[in-house]
Amino acid sequence: MTISTTQIFRQGINAVLDQQEGLSRTQLEIASGKRIQTPSDDPSGAVKSIDIKEQIATAEQHLRNGDFARTELSLEEGAMTGAQNVLQRVRELMIQANNDTQSESTRQGIATEIRARRDELLALANARNASGDFLFAGFKLDSQPFSLSGGSVVYSGDQGQRRIQVGPSSLVPVSDSGVDVFQLIKTGNGKLAVDNTVANTGSGVVKSLSQNSSFTSDTYTLSFIQLAPTDPITYEVRDSSAALVSSGNYVTGDSIAFNGITMVVDGEPDNGDSFTVSPSTNQDVFTTLNNIIAALEAPSTFLADNARLHNDMNEGLENIDRGLDNILRIRSNIGSRLNNLDSQSEVNENFLLRMKSAISEIQDLDFAEAISRLSSQATSLEAAQKVFIEVQGLSLFDFL
Repeated sequence: MTISTTQIFRQGINAVLDQQEGLSRTQLEIASGKRIQTPSDDPSGAVKSIDIKEQIATAEQHLRNGDFARTELSLEEGAMTGAQNVLQRVRELMIQANNDTQSESTRQGIATEIRARRDELLALANARNASGDFLFAGFKLDSQPFSLSGGSVVYSGDQGQRRIQVGPSSLVPVSDSGVDVFQLIKTGNGKLAVDNTVANTGSGVVKSLSQNSSFTSDTYTLSFIQLAPTDPITYEVRDSSAALVSSGNYVTGDSIAFNGITMVVDGEPDNGDSFTVSPSTNQDVFTTLNNIIAALEAPSTFLADNARLHNDMNEGLENIDRGLDNILRIRSNIGSRLNNLDSQSEVNENFLLRMKSAISEIQDLDFAEAISRLSSQATSLEAAQKVFIEVQGLSLFDFL
């Protein structure tokens, strides 16, 4: 077979270039620490790497979402702690005011402090996060949720609850609407509420109200009757249809029972005085505070005024307790969400570790093998270069 000089040169150069290419690729692998430099190096491994990288990016995003959710919930918990402290202080002031040793002027001072506490609670209800979004506005992040209007507090947000994904199938609420926190609060004991009629002129004060499992939900009116000063005081209980439910002689401090409900009234009601017992309704905490302030600022000189104050304070204390119960419920929910975040973060970190280990097995280089290969390729390149140099000298002109 005849081989031309050009062909010999081409083969020699190609051999050197092939060895240089292999050596260069091995050097690049060692420098990057990756076995796969281009998809053509390992098509199957490259596809698996892309899929695993997507899963890693998703897991890292879930971890970042978890950190954000933890910050949001910590801010809300701080606001709830402040709200709880405000209501606890109001409760202490009410117990202090609900004492016959207090004068109208001292009660006015207490009312002033409770008004300041109401404004403090309003500021907490309008708290913002680091981005300037309102915590309790629902989905209306840019709208101030609560504002004073004509002495009343109105809500301008919605009932939305923002959630954030912290796992493949885990959505954690990172907020509570102002409606759920400050407005949907049951009056009275949570089942029943009692209200004294403004026109009452006696000294009757409701001391307790309770119900058992057999109580019939309805609106009842407890009325007192005394036709003459020497006559005993009697009572009648009628339901919403004015049907007589119970009646009897009134004795201060004795229980009045009807349809599974038990009331205790102290003092001496006047003829025509009445109390209304009805199922609990929702009342926002700001209305409760405004009612307390109004009761403390009202005159309390006469016996009937004093009885009305005590009834209003007892009613207000019940409503404040329900508000505190609701705040504690929200705080408990926040604690559960934070625990869920901790658990999910641990799951995400373990998953991320496994995915990084998997992609390492696919992509990462065996340095011992690569260095050995590099040494072999360097030797082969050197040999190819020497052979090419020797071949260059094979010419007939050298023998002529």
